[in-house]
Amino acid sequence: MSKYVKELVCQHYSRRLEGVQNALLVNVIGLDANKSVVLRKQLREKDIQLMVVKNSLAKRATEGTDLGPAFHGSEGTLAVIWGGEDLIGLAKEVIQLHNNQEFEAFEARGGVMDGEPLSAERVQEISKWPSREEQLSLLVSQILSAGANLSAQMLGPGRSLASQIDQIEEVHETK
Repeated sequence: MSKYVKELVCQHYSRRLEGVQNALLVNVIGLDANKSVVLRKQLREKDIQLMVVKNSLAKRATEGTDLGPAFHGSEGTLAVIWGGEDLIGLAKEVIQLHNNQEFEAFEARGGVMDGEPLSAERVQEISKWPSREEQLSLLVSQILSAGANLSAQMLGPGRSLASQIDQIEEVHETK
C-alpha cells in the first residue's frame, strides 16, 4: 500500500472516529459473510457501529486522541465497536454476542474507557456492572427512600396521637 493510500485510510479512520471517547476492540475473524451481515444489522438496530481496521493505520489515526491507548499492544485484525447508550451497555452487548452460538468467533479483545486502555478481561468485568439506566434507578430509589423514611417518622407520632384521641373519644361516647 502506498504512502498516499495509507494517509487516505488514516484520514478516513480519523473522520469516522472523531468525537468517539469510549470504544471496544473486537475480533470478527471466523464470521462468514452472512453472519457478518446479520451481526452488523443487529448492531445498527441498537445504534452501535462496527468498523474493521488495519491495526497500524488505526494506531496512527488515533494517536493523541482518547482512543489512542486502545491500540497500544494490539495485534491481529481488529474491529472497533462504539455507540449505544454507554460503554457498559456496549460491553454487555459484546459479551452477549460472544455467548451466542451463532457469533461464537465474535469476542472482545480490549478497548478504551475514559482514555484508559482495557483488556479483554476488564471488558468482561465491565459487562457485569449496572447500566446507566440501572444506576439511575438505584440512585432515584435511594433518594426517594430517605424522603419516605423521613415522612414516615414525622407522620408516625401524629398517627399515634390521633389514635389515642379516637380511643378517648370512643370511651366518652359510650358513657
